[in-house]
Amino acid sequence: MTVDFEPITRPLTDAEARAEAERIITQSFQPETPPVRHFPTSFRDDTKVPAYGDTPPVHQDDKRIVPAWAAGIAVASIGVGAGSVGLGCCAWLVLQGLASVTLTSVLMVTLPLAGIAMVATAIGGAISKARSTVTKNVFEGPVTQNTQITNISNQRGMFSRTRNDVR
Repeated sequence: MTVDFEPITRPLTDAEARAEAERIITQSFQPETPPVRHFPTSFRDDTKVPAYGDTPPVHQDDKRIVPAWAAGIAVASIGVGAGSVGLGCCAWLVLQGLASVTLTSVLMVTLPLAGIAMVATAIGGAISKARSTVTKNVFEGPVTQNTQITNISNQRGMFSRTRNDVR
């Protein structure tokens, strides 16, 4: 397609204007990409089957296109399935370990921890005993206890409030 950029010095005739308008319209509405070809989803071979022997296969083109979102969902579902299998195996191993727990194994695991706790308690008790002083603070004298209860009740209307101040 060539484009002539030279200015027109004379007006077009009706026939030339009509031809130019048709050219512009057909050029404007012509698709830039070729239309999508639709492929048949089935194939029927109408050739006669031989009376005996093997029938040779008929070549059928496979032009299926998988959309990107469908491929993404397929990959994600494979990943989720593999992850759930991994979690299931982990849970199985943990439960197998818990099923084989015996009293002897629990005691063997906790015995060192109990020994450390006993030693820490003994050391803490010895330090506390060493820090304690012999002096005792004893307070002697009269004790006066005053209890004053002030009851303020302003009950008016639907909402009321009772306040008891204890000192």
